[in-house]
Formats: sequence, C-alpha cells, structure tokens
Amino acid sequence: MNRSHLIIGGGLSGALLALRLARRGHRVDVFERRADQRIRGYEGGRSINLALARRGLAVLEASGLGPTVLERSVAMRGRQVHPVGGPANFLPYSNEVSDCIWSVHRGRLNHLLLDAAEAAGARIHFLHRLGLVDFAARRAEIIDERDRCSRWIDFSTLLGCDGAGSALRNAMQGHADLHPEVAPLEHGYKELEIPPAAGGGFRIEREALHIWPRGGYMLIALPNTEGTFTVTLFLPHKGVAPCFEALEGVAEARAFFAGTFPDALALMPDFAADWARHPTSSLATLRLRHWHLDGRAVLLGDAAHAMLPFHGQGMNCAFEDVAALDRLLAEHADPAEAFAAFELERKPHAEAIQTMALENYHEMRDAVDDPNWRLQRELELQLAARHPQRFVPRYTLVSFRRTPYALALERGRWQRTLLNEATAGRHSLEGLDLCALDARIEAELPLLPAEST
Repeated sequence: MNRSHLIIGGGLSGALLALRLARRGHRVDVFERRADQRIRGYEGGRSINLALARRGLAVLEASGLGPTVLERSVAMRGRQVHPVGGPANFLPYSNEVSDCIWSVHRGRLNHLLLDAAEAAGARIHFLHRLGLVDFAARRAEIIDERDRCSRWIDFSTLLGCDGAGSALRNAMQGHADLHPEVAPLEHGYKELEIPPAAGGGFRIEREALHIWPRGGYMLIALPNTEGTFTVTLFLPHKGVAPCFEALEGVAEARAFFAGTFPDALALMPDFAADWARHPTSSLATLRLRHWHLDGRAVLLGDAAHAMLPFHGQGMNCAFEDVAALDRLLAEHADPAEAFAAFELERKPHAEAIQTMALENYHEMRDAVDDPNWRLQRELELQLAARHPQRFVPRYTLVSFRRTPYALALERGRWQRTLLNEATAGRHSLEGLDLCALDARIEAELPLLPAEST
C-alpha cells in the first residue's frame, strides 16, 4: 500500500529515507529549514567530515549509491598517533588489509543523497521548518523561513530526521512518553584545517585517522579527497587549563598549540583565521524512553539517539535506522505496528553504540599512547588471528562488520576482561600461555553468527 509521509529534516538520514520510500512508490515531502546547499554551498558549524563504516556503506550499496560515495571518499586504514616529542607511528585497525573506514565530506554526501531522492520522486522543500503539530487532527504547521508565513498540512505520518535539536521531538513532548535524558560532555570541539601541500597532495599520511592524544584532551585530523585535512580539537569547556575558557583569543590559542601540538600547528598556515572563524561547539548524548507516538510520528537518527562522535558511528547508526524503518513500513500495513517494531529492534543497539562512543573517547585521548594499552592491543591482534570467528576486536565488529551494536558491546566487554587479566603485571607477551587463552576462548566465547561477518 502506498502512503504519504512528511519527513522533517533533509540532512543525511532524511534524504536517504526519502530516497528509499519514494522508490517504493510512496508520496514523500521533505521539509528542511536550511537553504539548498547545492546552490549556496555547504554551511559549516557541524563536523564536515564523517567516518563511513562497513555497516553504513552496506545501506548505501543497497540504495544503489555505494560506488559513487566511495569515489568521493578517502580510505583510512589505521590511526597515526602523534605523541609529545616523538615520531608519529601508525597503528593499523586490524590484521586484514581490506579493513578500513572512509572519510566522507558531510556536505557532498548530503548533496548526492538529495539528488537521488529528488530523482526518485521525493519533493524537498528548503527553507521550511516545522512549527506546531495538531496530532489529534493530523495536521502540521509548516513555516516558510523566507517570509515567516505558515500553512497547515495534513499528514498520515511524520518522520523525524531533524537531528539532536529535533523540532518534531519537541512537538511530541506531552503527547508521547519520551522522557528525554541529555548527558552533556564536559568537552567541546573546534574545527581547523590543514591545507594541501604546495604542489597538491597530502602533507601527512593520507590513509590514516591522525590523533594527537594528550590525556584529558586530544586533536584529530581526517583526510579529504582534495588533499586537505579537517582538524578537530576536543578540549574541556572550562575548569583547569587547558580549556576553551582559557583560550580567549587567537594569541592564547596559538601559544597553546605551539606548546602542545607543535607539529600540527606547523601544518596550518591559516590557523589564526580558522580559530577566529569557527565556533566552539558542544557535545551530548540523548536518550529517550520511546521514539514514536503510535502510528502518527516516529524519530530516528540523532533526533532519537544523538551520540558522541568518538566511534564515528552517528551516521552509520542513522543509516541502519533508515534501512530498518523502510523495511518495517513495507512489512506492516499499520504504521503504528511498524513504528513499535522499529523502536523495539533499534533502541537497544542505539544505546549500545552510545555507550561505546564514550568509551572510545577515553581510548583515543588516553590509551592509544599508553604502553599497557599497546600491549593489550598486540595480544588482541594475535588472538584475533588465532580465532577469526570468535575473538574479533570490538572496533572490528563495529566498523568493519555489521555485527549488531548490542552484541559487539557484550562480546567486547568479555574480551577486554580477558586481555586485562592476561596482561596484568606484564611488560611483554614473552612467556604468555597462549594455549590456555585458546582453551578459554573456545569454551566461553561462541562463534560469531555468520550473518554478522
């Protein structure tokens, strides 16, 4: 049965959902509060680089866009760690050369998805935002940002793809038991840029996610196809220096970088302009008790479960949401049944990756430069080679396979406990009883389901 849907938000998940529903023959209208960035150009403010993992790529491939997206992406095969006062060193993500994540430009990917959605028949209305919603009458107020005029539109279903500040979620308050819980991170972020080398090309290793770990804070850099790197500083908002509050001006910021990230600062000739131009932004985790209001409205992506960016899974999780909702709407004649099934299926996995994202922040800023972590990582890779269908690193399960997030979290905790116990008090793996570890793994860790590889 063909249906009519109003999608609130024309970002990545909204455009992809519009594409998939329109291809099924549904009438789809998308309302996006921003201007058409294909005309005006991408507006920054949020991260302009995203990490596309295998699970997100699988959704794009099923939507017919995989090869096109990869042509516009840069593979990252490991972490290039830049310690204080020492040479950078490369840490591959896994034993498999083919395991990588892809750095994609948010704006370019959004443009591609918008083009595909319109080609499939979706109607996209830019500079239009959601105002009030009369859920009883199934009518939504849509406000034209150009003249502030509003009109009321009848709807069958409202699909909320409008991000962490979701207008639809706000409208649903009081009508649905959402019970939002927001956990702000004490750290914020600011973006900078490393330009291409004088003759073109990349100034530092191209196929790597670069990390400058400094304990309570860090700097990272992701490559772009044109030779630039998007650099992001994660730092406490306030408190004991260093913090953003203490970096009141460009002079203070430059002095901080000169003392803490001197090799990175040397790669950024436009540091002063970038620092002054780009805002300091905040980060938070959002959890809801419920994601839908019977068959009238449903939230997905960041509107339902905004997460910290430190596992690079916000977009990937949202794309899996889109695929699941598309499938369930096709399977259920009643949208209320589809929305309930969607929440039941996806909510445990969203909560699991939210947990893993915070844990990965501590790993990136603290552990990757720690000898104990490196020893555990060495053992982890050895055990992964010995038990390729049982002992698979959590990062691999999340980024290079399609293992459900909740299962990856559960198995990762068991494996981390084993690694902690096996390396306690050690400075090397010499003399370690691998046969005993083999026996424990085979006895206690089940084979991974075939469909998760």
